[in-house]
Amino acid sequence: MKDKMTGGCFCGAVRYEVEGPPLTTRACWCRDCQYLACGNAAVNVICASAGLKVTGVTTEYVSVADSGNEMRRRFCPTCGTGLFSAATCRPEAVVVRAGTLDDPAPAHPASYIWTSSRPAWGLVDPQARHFEQQPPPPGAARGD
Repeated sequence: MKDKMTGGCFCGAVRYEVEGPPLTTRACWCRDCQYLACGNAAVNVICASAGLKVTGVTTEYVSVADSGNEMRRRFCPTCGTGLFSAATCRPEAVVVRAGTLDDPAPAHPASYIWTSSRPAWGLVDPQARHFEQQPPPPGAARGD
Protein backbone atom coordinates (compact mmCIF):
# COMPACT_ATOMS: atom_id res chain seq x y z
CA MET A 1 0.00 0.00 0.00
CA LYS A 2 1.08 3.57 -0.60
CA ASP A 3 3.01 5.71 1.90
CA LYS A 4 0.38 8.44 1.47
CA MET A 5 -3.35 7.81 1.28
CA THR A 6 -6.16 10.29 0.70
CA GLY A 7 -9.88 10.04 1.15
CA GLY A 8 -13.04 11.65 2.38
CA CYS A 9 -16.73 11.36 3.10
CA PHE A 10 -19.57 10.76 0.65
CA CYS A 11 -20.61 14.43 0.38
CA GLY A 12 -17.03 15.79 0.22
CA ALA A 13 -17.33 18.03 3.31
CA VAL A 14 -14.51 16.11 5.04
CA ARG A 15 -11.21 15.24 3.38
CA TYR A 16 -8.14 13.63 4.86
CA GLU A 17 -4.66 12.39 4.09
CA VAL A 18 -2.55 9.87 5.95
CA GLU A 19 1.24 10.01 5.70
CA GLY A 20 3.25 6.85 6.22
CA PRO A 21 2.60 3.20 5.48
CA PRO A 22 -0.32 1.41 7.16
CA LEU A 23 0.46 -0.68 10.23
CA THR A 24 -1.97 -3.34 8.99
CA THR A 25 -5.34 -3.90 7.34
CA ARG A 26 -8.17 -5.84 8.96
CA ALA A 27 -11.74 -6.85 8.31
CA CYS A 28 -13.65 -6.73 11.59
CA TRP A 29 -16.73 -8.86 12.21
CA CYS A 30 -17.54 -7.50 15.70
CA ARG A 31 -21.19 -6.55 16.14
CA ASP A 32 -20.33 -2.82 16.33
CA CYS A 33 -18.59 -2.98 12.95
CA GLN A 34 -21.47 -4.97 11.49
CA TYR A 35 -23.77 -2.08 12.43
CA LEU A 36 -21.37 0.47 10.95
CA ALA A 37 -20.84 -1.57 7.77
CA CYS A 38 -24.57 -2.26 7.24
CA GLY A 39 -24.31 -5.95 8.13
CA ASN A 40 -20.95 -6.82 6.68
CA ALA A 41 -17.45 -6.73 8.14
CA ALA A 42 -15.84 -3.29 8.31
CA VAL A 43 -12.61 -3.15 6.32
CA ASN A 44 -10.12 -1.02 8.21
CA VAL A 45 -6.66 0.36 7.55
CA ILE A 46 -4.75 0.93 10.79
CA CYS A 47 -2.31 3.82 10.60
CA ALA A 48 -0.14 5.93 12.88
CA SER A 49 -2.38 8.70 14.22
CA ALA A 50 0.45 11.24 13.91
CA GLY A 51 0.20 10.94 10.10
CA LEU A 52 -3.53 11.82 9.88
CA LYS A 53 -4.50 15.31 8.68
CA VAL A 54 -8.21 16.14 8.40
CA THR A 55 -9.92 19.10 6.75
CA GLY A 56 -13.59 19.71 7.48
CA VAL A 57 -15.65 19.10 10.59
CA THR A 58 -16.26 15.67 12.06
CA THR A 59 -18.59 14.54 14.82
CA GLU A 60 -17.58 11.98 17.40
CA TYR A 61 -19.45 9.09 19.00
CA VAL A 62 -17.89 7.38 22.03
CA SER A 63 -18.80 3.84 23.11
CA VAL A 64 -17.29 0.78 24.77
CA ALA A 65 -16.51 -2.12 22.42
CA ASP A 66 -16.85 -5.84 23.23
CA SER A 67 -13.10 -5.81 23.83
CA GLY A 68 -13.71 -3.43 26.75
CA ASN A 69 -11.87 -0.61 24.98
CA GLU A 70 -13.40 2.84 24.81
CA MET A 71 -13.79 3.66 21.12
CA ARG A 72 -13.99 7.14 19.63
CA ARG A 73 -15.62 7.04 16.20
CA ARG A 74 -15.56 10.07 13.94
CA PHE A 75 -17.95 10.69 11.07
CA CYS A 76 -19.22 13.45 8.79
CA PRO A 77 -22.13 15.28 10.44
CA THR A 78 -23.59 16.17 7.03
CA CYS A 79 -23.74 12.81 5.22
CA GLY A 80 -23.05 10.41 8.13
CA THR A 81 -20.08 8.65 6.54
CA GLY A 82 -18.00 6.83 9.16
CA LEU A 83 -14.37 7.84 8.64
CA PHE A 84 -12.15 6.94 11.61
CA SER A 85 -12.08 5.22 14.94
CA ALA A 86 -9.52 4.99 17.69
CA ALA A 87 -9.24 3.15 20.99
CA THR A 88 -8.40 5.52 23.82
CA CYS A 89 -5.93 2.91 25.13
CA ARG A 90 -3.95 3.17 21.84
CA PRO A 91 -3.69 6.88 20.98
CA GLU A 92 -0.80 6.16 18.63
CA ALA A 93 -3.07 4.38 16.12
CA VAL A 94 -6.10 5.43 14.09
CA VAL A 95 -8.45 3.17 12.14
CA VAL A 96 -9.37 4.51 8.70
CA ARG A 97 -12.44 3.01 7.02
CA ALA A 98 -11.19 1.55 3.73
CA GLY A 99 -14.35 2.51 1.86
CA THR A 100 -13.54 6.20 2.38
CA LEU A 101 -10.15 5.97 0.66
CA ASP A 102 -9.90 7.57 -2.78
CA ASP A 103 -8.32 4.29 -3.89
CA PRO A 104 -9.57 1.46 -1.64
CA ALA A 105 -8.23 -1.29 -3.92
CA PRO A 106 -4.94 -1.85 -2.01
CA ALA A 107 -6.74 -2.20 1.36
CA HIS A 108 -7.04 -6.00 1.12
CA PRO A 109 -7.34 -7.32 4.70
CA ALA A 110 -4.26 -9.02 6.12
CA SER A 111 -6.46 -10.51 8.83
CA TYR A 112 -10.07 -11.01 9.90
CA ILE A 113 -10.94 -10.26 13.52
CA TRP A 114 -13.91 -11.05 15.74
CA THR A 115 -14.78 -13.95 13.44
CA SER A 116 -16.71 -15.55 16.33
CA SER A 117 -19.33 -12.80 15.79
CA ARG A 118 -19.75 -13.18 12.03
CA PRO A 119 -22.98 -14.59 10.64
CA ALA A 120 -22.88 -18.01 8.97
CA TRP A 121 -22.86 -16.33 5.54
CA GLY A 122 -20.01 -13.96 6.49
CA LEU A 123 -17.05 -14.45 4.20
CA VAL A 124 -13.39 -14.52 5.18
CA ASP A 125 -10.30 -15.02 3.05
CA PRO A 126 -8.99 -18.49 3.91
CA GLN A 127 -5.42 -17.32 3.12
CA ALA A 128 -5.54 -14.49 5.71
CA ARG A 129 -5.07 -14.80 9.46
CA HIS A 130 -8.23 -15.18 11.55
CA PHE A 131 -8.82 -14.11 15.14
CA GLU A 132 -11.98 -15.15 16.95
CA GLN A 133 -11.88 -11.97 19.04
CA GLN A 134 -9.55 -9.02 19.59
CA PRO A 135 -5.97 -9.66 18.37
CA PRO A 136 -2.85 -8.08 19.85
CA PRO A 137 -2.13 -4.51 18.68
CA PRO A 138 -0.44 -4.15 15.27
CA GLY A 139 3.25 -4.86 15.58
CA ALA A 140 2.86 -6.96 18.75
CA ALA A 141 3.84 -10.60 18.70
CA ARG A 142 1.67 -12.40 16.12
CA GLY A 143 -0.61 -9.38 15.69
CA ASP A 144 -1.72 -8.23 12.25
